Amino acid sequence: MSEYVRSRIRTVREARKAAPRAAVAAAVLATLATLGAAFGGTADAVARGPRPTADVYVAPNGDDRAPGTRTAPVRTPERARDLVRKRVPHQSADLTVHLAPGTYRLDRPLVLDSRDSGGNGHRVIWQGSRGTVFSGGRAVRGWRPVKGGAGLWSAPAPAGLDNTRQLYVNGVRAQRARGPIPVTLTATATGYTASADTLARWRNPSDIEFVYPSGEALWNIRQYGLGPWTEPRCPIGSMTGTTVTMAQPCWDNSTRRVEFPDIPGRSINMVGPAKLTGGALPGYVENAFEVLDQPGEWYLDRHTHTVYYRPRSGENPRTADVEAPVLEKLVDGRGTGRAPLHDIALRGIEFSYATWLTPSSPEGFSEVQAGYTVTGPEGWKTQGLCEYTPGGTCPYASWTKMPGNVAISHGRDIEFSDDSFTHLGAAGLELGTGTKNATVRGNVFTDISGNGMEIGGVDAPQPGSDADLTRAVSVTNNHLYALPREYHGGVAILNGYTRDNTIAHNQIDHVAYSAISMGWGGWPDKIGKPATANVSRDNRVADNLIFDYMQALDDGAGVYTQGLTGSSLDNGEKITGNVIHDGWGLGRTVYTDNGCTYVTVEGNVLYGAQANVLSAHVDYRDDLGNNDPTRIVGNYWEQGDPDRNDKGVVTSGNHILADPSEAPADIVAGAGLEPRYRGLLGRTFAADSVPEAPTRVG
Repeated sequence: MSEYVRSRIRTVREARKAAPRAAVAAAVLATLATLGAAFGGTADAVARGPRPTADVYVAPNGDDRAPGTRTAPVRTPERARDLVRKRVPHQSADLTVHLAPGTYRLDRPLVLDSRDSGGNGHRVIWQGSRGTVFSGGRAVRGWRPVKGGAGLWSAPAPAGLDNTRQLYVNGVRAQRARGPIPVTLTATATGYTASADTLARWRNPSDIEFVYPSGEALWNIRQYGLGPWTEPRCPIGSMTGTTVTMAQPCWDNSTRRVEFPDIPGRSINMVGPAKLTGGALPGYVENAFEVLDQPGEWYLDRHTHTVYYRPRSGENPRTADVEAPVLEKLVDGRGTGRAPLHDIALRGIEFSYATWLTPSSPEGFSEVQAGYTVTGPEGWKTQGLCEYTPGGTCPYASWTKMPGNVAISHGRDIEFSDDSFTHLGAAGLELGTGTKNATVRGNVFTDISGNGMEIGGVDAPQPGSDADLTRAVSVTNNHLYALPREYHGGVAILNGYTRDNTIAHNQIDHVAYSAISMGWGGWPDKIGKPATANVSRDNRVADNLIFDYMQALDDGAGVYTQGLTGSSLDNGEKITGNVIHDGWGLGRTVYTDNGCTYVTVEGNVLYGAQANVLSAHVDYRDDLGNNDPTRIVGNYWEQGDPDRNDKGVVTSGNHILADPSEAPADIVAGAGLEPRYRGLLGRTFAADSVPEAPTRVG
């Protein structure tokens, strides 16, 4: 019997001692009403008993030995899943897992596979409500001032916390200790030579991470990482005296990317430089106890199992809710091509407090673009380089994607609605290979380290079967903002090789780089080769409101697209009805980049950026010398391009926008969240989620 039920029974027993029979009956009815309200029901519904296929009830103070009924809920989502598995073969209606409000601290990811799918043409609905939280974090308690630490506090690391990259205090992300490098570094083949042995005398040198920011960032240091759209990171491997040896393979993957022998300076991956720019010097150091000097900074000493924190003004660590993420996944949907996960809905759930530990490993974070990285001991000379270099792995540009803290692969008829993805350490939601007929509607994505959400992938430009094709994904009426918080080259929505997808009526604001990134594999046009042939077609980006983007990095856009988007202008990508304004870094409102072919940019309102649409690039699929076919028509912008047909790039009927107030009212009113979803803009969590201060000047 659950403690939840015991507490209610005690209430009834006390009533029996102190009141006549009528009062006892009233107490029983009140108890049933309370239980019903916790799951969105009524006392009458409780009295009627279970439906033909009984729903499952879960509460944080339930008992996994209970039957999972309304009056005797189970405690964990995992136990609820096991009960569902026994019931779906007998489904005669949708089966709902009712998740009472409260925090469900997961000991391991909730793994769902084909056995957890809806049965007999019905769905399994995981239904939460405001305050239902799936958490991968552990509370950090026992805080005490550090003797002689001048405002520094410490606490023992909770059980199971061996490593993490994030810490949250009262729902606010704290900053891993960071600061300027106290010595002069000179790059070597394996790392650096320092001007003094200062770093070698710091505690836990192998936990220290060098960050290579792009653009003018902290401490007025201007670097360009691996391209101004990237922010790579590499850990230190070891230090002896003044010799700094960087961790492998991150160092080689970031400094030795192979170049074309006959094209000096052109890396074979064709995306960015072959090595870290700016003399390969880091911009600052992170995760070192010795730079723990600012309010809001923290440090985990893994060797003494101690967490250190320097409180912000008004914070009391003794009474604060301090959370350290432990899990790297909260929900892991593992369908397969032959046995997909299908007919599942997850509604009204807050997914919070998950991390991602690969960047802390010797792999580091050797970024290419949009959170994709080069990995593996020989990644620098083989990964995703395909026919362009001996031993290159195929297909071209199939680098390593940032994982999602909530992830689905081979999912069919999947729904995420009224959910929140916040306080996360990788990408928020990943709808991976083979996802079909998925709906992502009415959710909030914020305070996420990397990409907000990811659709499909780039490992299979031409999937071998329909089972591996990602298509018919609808992403509508979501609010994505104040991200990415750690891997600043990430984007709000990342879409790979897919078809029939709709990204519409979302609001995306205050993001570090591009808001929406579509397509892949167009970079070969840099060497006069055609873009990678792929399955993409009939994807639509419509009626979104995007502003205050590219606040940290350069060379991106509100909507960034590259590569082949279809086989004709009829089925190519459509970018229509969007309002995009106020890009901070160098870039565009709509960016049709390398090899971008068959895109229509029509009826958008575009202003407040370095430039509007970049469009003309040579179509290398033949020797005719034409440009990649593109239509740019009926937009309201500041660009002023004349009407013309530039070898296949048609520009016509566009309007100069001298002032934003002159934009058509119907386009402006129709962009962003539709009226019934605008309440998302006021949704808050433990604390308001705020973006980092911009490092670019608009």
